[in-house]
Amino acid sequence: MADTDPIETDGAPSNDNPYSQGVRAGDTLYVSGYGPVDPDTGESVDGDIEVQTKRILENIAAVVDEAGGDGLADVVKVTVYLTDLEDYERVNEAYGEQFGDKPPARVCVEVSRLPEDVRVEMDATAYLG
Repeated sequence: MADTDPIETDGAPSNDNPYSQGVRAGDTLYVSGYGPVDPDTGESVDGDIEVQTKRILENIAAVVDEAGGDGLADVVKVTVYLTDLEDYERVNEAYGEQFGDKPPARVCVEVSRLPEDVRVEMDATAYLG
């Protein structure tokens, strides 16, 4: 097996499922998928899709920070999962506000359903070299 380090932080949601919040393999960090869950309550945040998008990106940034990175600045790839592509433009707006003028590569797909019936989930890859 590759030399990897699991990353765990209180700054992002955790649960009893068999996966790590993130895994560092050399200079690459793979961040697990997150819905709009508040790490303090374990519950999905109330609010519109923009608020939910911001919460997800805060969760991702917390895992990157814990791995020794610089939050969203070190993210190089994101996959966005939406249960309704009608939310695409609103997610784009909130996403763009968080990443600024140097957004990472990205894929966005519509899926039939997400855990806990959330509307949006994202995973990410960060470069920590």
